[in-house]
Amino acid sequence: MIAGKQLRSAIAGLVFPVCTALAVAQAAPRGDLGAIPNQKPAILDRAGIEPHINGEIPLDLTFIDENGRPAQLRQYFGQKPVIITMVYYTCPMLCSQVLNGLSGSLNGIARLNGGRDFNIVSVSFDPRDTAEAALAEKKKFDQRYHRAGSEQGWHFLTGKKEQIDALASALGFHYAWDPSIQQYAHSSAIMILTPDGHIAQYYYGIEYSPRDLQLGIVEASQGRVGSVVDQVLLYCYHYDPRQGRYGATVLNILRISALATVLVLGGFMLIMLRRDTTLGGRRRMNKAS
Repeated sequence: MIAGKQLRSAIAGLVFPVCTALAVAQAAPRGDLGAIPNQKPAILDRAGIEPHINGEIPLDLTFIDENGRPAQLRQYFGQKPVIITMVYYTCPMLCSQVLNGLSGSLNGIARLNGGRDFNIVSVSFDPRDTAEAALAEKKKFDQRYHRAGSEQGWHFLTGKKEQIDALASALGFHYAWDPSIQQYAHSSAIMILTPDGHIAQYYYGIEYSPRDLQLGIVEASQGRVGSVVDQVLLYCYHYDPRQGRYGATVLNILRISALATVLVLGGFMLIMLRRDTTLGGRRRMNKAS
């Protein structure tokens, strides 16, 4: 199952290049199809993700929320970790897949709720997107992420190019407008940030493991959310920024296993000792009587 998800995520990374190539082919005159080079479009060299782990985003940037009101990024930070998605609301395919994957993963997390334990901020990198388009997206994904109160935790923003570029640059999110197909070239990823606005983790593709996402939120919260079980799991797993997911830490698992073994044996010996003491006391009482 996990291998299948990883395969689909890897395929998703190739979606835009393939679609771009097809669109170029469709736009070209029929007599010129044979001249189309069998290589990646040059514009894709300007799109991608450059991880800035521990980097800080400018929280004083002001956008427009889905209700048409000015919204400074700072108002979504401070107490909770924040998941950020860079999308655009007229994207024909990939952006919807990112948001669908995120909402599906969030529905798979049982103990944490958006709005209560973390916030989600989706920012359009197309300055032509409007608050009306943002509101339409919010209504759609509020229905898909069906948790009580979560509508207060997922925000959809639009903004001017200067603010968009400043945020995208801080996140290491690179995109480019392709005039030949009237679409943006961009990659697919979500980012988890700490309550003070530092970038903690990146998750790539369009499908995100609920377990990894839960651990990422707990770790980014700096101890403010999550259970004892989550903390133990964080000890056993570590985040691999190259792959954008958690992997098992064998040494830590062995340590916990050894500790559990010692505790079980110690508990067994204590029970046996108490049992022998109780039996010995009964024998002495019987002899005395």
